[in-house]
Amino acid sequence: MTARDPIADLRRIAFLLERANEATYRVRAFRSAANALGALPAGEVAERARTGKLTELAGVGDVTARCVAESLAGAEPVYLRRLLATEGTDLDEEAARLRDALRGDCHSHSDWSDGGSPIEEMALAAVELGHEYLVLTDHSPRLKVARGLTADRLRKQLDHVAAVNEALPKGFRILTGIEVDILADGSLDQTDELLARLDVVVGSVHSGLGDDRAKMTRRMLAAVANPHLDILGHCTGRMVSSRPAGVTGPGDKGHRARTRKESDFDADAVFAACAEHDVAVEINSRPERQDPPKRLIRRALEAGCRFAIDTDAHAPGQLDWQRFGCERAARCGVPADRVVNTWTAERLVTWAASRG
Repeated sequence: MTARDPIADLRRIAFLLERANEATYRVRAFRSAANALGALPAGEVAERARTGKLTELAGVGDVTARCVAESLAGAEPVYLRRLLATEGTDLDEEAARLRDALRGDCHSHSDWSDGGSPIEEMALAAVELGHEYLVLTDHSPRLKVARGLTADRLRKQLDHVAAVNEALPKGFRILTGIEVDILADGSLDQTDELLARLDVVVGSVHSGLGDDRAKMTRRMLAAVANPHLDILGHCTGRMVSSRPAGVTGPGDKGHRARTRKESDFDADAVFAACAEHDVAVEINSRPERQDPPKRLIRRALEAGCRFAIDTDAHAPGQLDWQRFGCERAARCGVPADRVVNTWTAERLVTWAASRG
């Protein structure tokens, strides 16, 4: 049998584990093994497999070595086959139609802040999923637990993204962005000069989530009125489930899993402001967030809001979580023409620039 690419199989396993929201250490085992093998000269992987010396490499264990041996023998690794057999159910017709209409993702993180993978890996995973673009939205400086980017680091990231884009496949691009903190007074946690340079700005509340209704409403209304804000991220801040004990999930450095009730704010007033200022309301696809809840998606729809169906991915496999957001959006009757990431990159960037 013709040998398979063992490194590609290891990366595919890691991707599927991330998509299934499995524990970080499992994902890391396969990504570490793939990186270790990728650093070897041509032919050495097969030679080490033949002589039983794969596990002498740092980052390669018994399970990953077995997968490599199976790949080199031309067989789909058993571990990969089991993952593929338990991928889950298909989307219903409406959700599938909405998912097919999406051209990109407006909310993602890299290892420049609290993500677990380099920008390049996130971009290539998006390419494999058929995206035309990925908006990179690492955190802003006040969110220190997530290694938020200072103005200087953000400027360096912009230069890095420009270089990465030069090397990516034609027809795909990384769009520059940020998930900027909405501060206590409703201001955005980055300079106006830098916000104006970015393609897309997502704004989210990460602190003071227990503020009283009047205070939180004022805070959100001030942010929505800011001409630099394009998308209101995970607006209630809720967590509907927690991860396994001691696990923060692939790439989610600094995040602490727990359930958390919704923030209290005047949703009708906030969504009316979003419609007035043409700010999109994010439908966050993370399984532990499911934010906003369906009742608020319906109210935002009735208010005339646009939406962005995003993954808030912190690892490559999580970029395939858009299906979860599409399921909830479809159940609420959100049409594709109200979702900004069904647009081309050019239209999305033009819309965001016209707002600012």
